[in-house]
Amino acid sequence: MPYPVRFICGTFTIHRDLEAELARFVGCESSLTYVSCWNANEGLCPAILGEQDIVISDQLNHASIIDSIRLAKTITKCQTAVYKHSDMADLAAKLKAATGARRRLIFTDGIFSMEGDIARLPDIVALARQWDAVVAVDDSHATGVLGNTGRGTAEHFGLLGQVDIITSTLGKALGGAAGGFTAGPAALTDYLTQRSRPQLFSNALPPTVAGSALAAVKHLERHPELITRLRENAKYFRGQLSALGFKPLPGDTPIVPVILGETAKAIQLSELLLAEGVFVTGFGYPIVPQGHARVRCQLSAAHTRDDLDFALRAFRKVGRKIGLI
Repeated sequence: MPYPVRFICGTFTIHRDLEAELARFVGCESSLTYVSCWNANEGLCPAILGEQDIVISDQLNHASIIDSIRLAKTITKCQTAVYKHSDMADLAAKLKAATGARRRLIFTDGIFSMEGDIARLPDIVALARQWDAVVAVDDSHATGVLGNTGRGTAEHFGLLGQVDIITSTLGKALGGAAGGFTAGPAALTDYLTQRSRPQLFSNALPPTVAGSALAAVKHLERHPELITRLRENAKYFRGQLSALGFKPLPGDTPIVPVILGETAKAIQLSELLLAEGVFVTGFGYPIVPQGHARVRCQLSAAHTRDDLDFALRAFRKVGRKIGLI
């Protein structure tokens, strides 16, 4: 059967159960599911920002955040500003310049998908309190990854329950199927139910997907050793790549970018690795800035040490073949 929009006849008990579990998991009062985190992000800014408000965004935020802000600026005429990546002095300056705004929203990724680095959330939260701002974090690459129990960037920094709004995905660590959500105060999710257009006019998350996502959250809570294994895999792989002579970006996340500079070189490395049985995607402009082409390695708790060593042998062979190491 089809699954129509939520407010008509698309809300099932499994949606409510999943939303309650997700809210508890990420330390918020309430949550609302969408068919993707892109929709969750796109439905946020235009719904909560008006002409007297401003949204301040990290320079390297995900495209879905950027599009949400562009949409809000077009529809509601809200003000916008961008601060240099993880530059807290620049963020503070942007907040100071926005003291006349009715509402100040700081929007940031938790883990930045192309860099693999983590937002400076303690500093962001402190600045938000200083300047009476609201903090929204897209935790798509951190949910199920960061923190001792996988609750994301807030748990990683000991700030669980102290982030105003969290958006995230059900399509990465939490099962890999589809779906996303926005979590925050119950007043926010109630408001989004009425005003968020991707929620109002798009199909509900299929109940089968909601059920698998709920099972994934419960499984993760029962098996925190998965988070430990993931962290150990990322540390080992990053360290061994460095020992081979590659230059992965430093960090503590399972996103391990290896910067090569030229797009052609990143694509060549990706294709040669695939021939060796290792699937690593190359990225160039406009996905990343010109001159910063890379291959992005993504580690999993399911990878064994043998898997990682197999990939490292392929990196060594191919890297030598094309003169990278």
